[in-house]
Amino acid sequence: MSDQSWNRLLRDQMNRHWDHQVRRGLEGLTDEEYFWEPSPGSWNVRSRGSSTAPVQGGSGAMTIDFAYPEPSPPPLTTIAWRFGHVIVGCLALRNAAHFGRAATDYSTFDYAPDAATALRQLDTEYATWLAGVESWGEDGLLAPCGPAEEGLADAPRAALVLQIHRELIHHLAEVSLLRDLFRTKKA
Repeated sequence: MSDQSWNRLLRDQMNRHWDHQVRRGLEGLTDEEYFWEPSPGSWNVRSRGSSTAPVQGGSGAMTIDFAYPEPSPPPLTTIAWRFGHVIVGCLALRNAAHFGRAATDYSTFDYAPDAATALRQLDTEYATWLAGVESWGEDGLLAPCGPAEEGLADAPRAALVLQIHRELIHHLAEVSLLRDLFRTKKA
């Protein structure tokens, strides 16, 4: 195997899922689907000032619903909320910590007011993540994650890549399910 083989394999695994399932499954996402609440009390991304959630993060016209501590069981979440989690919590935070992206978090992110903008944000953060992982090369995957990754500081970066890819696969599969449920509710 070449020096880049594990790095390439990790990226290829995610890219294959992204290209053949995730992005194809997001084609035609409408604003109605994006904001659809599958049950009363769902967490969502909302116009500033319209949420009743205990915590409303965001720096722009839209905020994301949260609570600390998270209630048990937590509310169902919308596609918009799940995108916010994936874009910010999975990708943008790591892109800022490891790849030079401007610092951001759930409170300072400018959440999308519509599905098209959210898809552009998702694509941008995903491309930054993959380019950053590629820049680590094989040796970089063996380096420790560092203090930016609480709980993984001493773990190799490969562990972080695997964790983020699991999160992306998991949450974007949930988005696909929500799209299926939205379509059946309309039938």
